[in-house]
Amino acid sequence: MPLNWKSYRPALVRAVFRIRLLLGVIGSAVVLFHPDTPLPDEWNPITPLEVSAPVTALTGWKLRHAVASNSQCQAVLMQARVDITQMLPLEDSVDCTIRPRVALRMVGQARLRTFETRCQTALLMAMWERHGLQAAALRHMGATVSEIRHYDSYNCRAMRTSAGESTRMSTHATADALDVSGFVMSNGETVDLLRDWPGSGPSAAFLRDAFQAACLWFPVALGPEFNALHADHFHLQTKGWGLCR
Repeated sequence: MPLNWKSYRPALVRAVFRIRLLLGVIGSAVVLFHPDTPLPDEWNPITPLEVSAPVTALTGWKLRHAVASNSQCQAVLMQARVDITQMLPLEDSVDCTIRPRVALRMVGQARLRTFETRCQTALLMAMWERHGLQAAALRHMGATVSEIRHYDSYNCRAMRTSAGESTRMSTHATADALDVSGFVMSNGETVDLLRDWPGSGPSAAFLRDAFQAACLWFPVALGPEFNALHADHFHLQTKGWGLCR
């Protein structure tokens, strides 16, 4: 009795599909895990974030993973162009802590007055400096940023609002924020938020581009147009959901 190949066709189609799927999985594994993979690190989802790597569609995903893991954050920072000292956690109270804690003195080309902060804040500062701040400075000021001026990161206090002090603790109480007040350029020129933000020249244009770049890397970025309390600084925060004002 001759075979009815039509009756076997669905099973053959499924078998071919499974074979192709298996070969695809094996091929993908080879591309991802082989030491000589042609896939650049910045496009390889299993390769950890590198601050100096070009920005790709995977950068945000890698950054979120690094920020979510204290150990991974520290590992990324140790490979980055930053000047930090790893420190023991700070435990001032239940509400006021720095974990994990680092002393930060420099990110990329920009020095800072040494301050203590969370690893996550330092990492986002490094990404902002590398992938936004310096380009904005060259574009508008014709120089690079050699210093980032700030009002510190850690402060065990409640949140301040236009109506007065809130009952909620500030993100500064866990060093999940940094207040940036201005910049010093490589040519010696200074840019100050309070003085230059209202203007219309290169300094004002640089500040606006620097702020928009910060919005790409920090979940919350508040500037002089948010309210009077921020007239003299950018509030850059590692926690929150896409607030750029």
